[in-house]
Amino acid sequence: MHMPPDSPASERNKRPILEVLRTEFRNARDVLEIGTGSGQHAVFFAEELPHLTWQTSDLPENHDAIHARLAKGAPARVKPPLLLDVEDATPPAMSFDAVFSANTAHIMSIRAVQRMFALVGRILPDSGTFCLYGPFNFEGEFSSESNARFDASLRQRKASMGIREIGDLDEFAGDAGMSRVRLYAMPAMNHIAVWQKNSAAPIIRQ
Repeated sequence: MHMPPDSPASERNKRPILEVLRTEFRNARDVLEIGTGSGQHAVFFAEELPHLTWQTSDLPENHDAIHARLAKGAPARVKPPLLLDVEDATPPAMSFDAVFSANTAHIMSIRAVQRMFALVGRILPDSGTFCLYGPFNFEGEFSSESNARFDASLRQRKASMGIREIGDLDEFAGDAGMSRVRLYAMPAMNHIAVWQKNSAAPIIRQ
């Protein structure tokens, strides 16, 4: 079972993200991570936030790496990966009061991003929290020249990729019964956007 080398970006951003999650997930108990990738974040956050049970998830091709990461050493509160494709938009048959995802929206198609928000809206209970980390555009503008170059490189790799407009994400969230409550500026011109499930919005289970 092959485990990829540690991601330098994940090593750099894990502590700034942790400080936000200490606040945003202080009342959470069960967290679903969408797009766990190498598993670095999952293990680190679970070690630092012992009140959380951390459920990993990803596409099948990434499961071996996650299993290898957990086998190397992880708290029992980090759960083996669920097979989760946001295009499917079927909620897991489990209960979660928070959702986390990092560096996923810009590598998904915009349709997949919309379906991710729909999925999160169906998973979260009233006042549940969704934290999304990554680069965002604001009012049609890149937040830096480096992000503009990054966006161009993404679109060159695959036309459906690209840095997303925060207003579009807010619209997707609203359609899913959520509202943005906070926005944190992070290093390297990234942000964490925080949406909360509206108490008036129905929870839809399949």
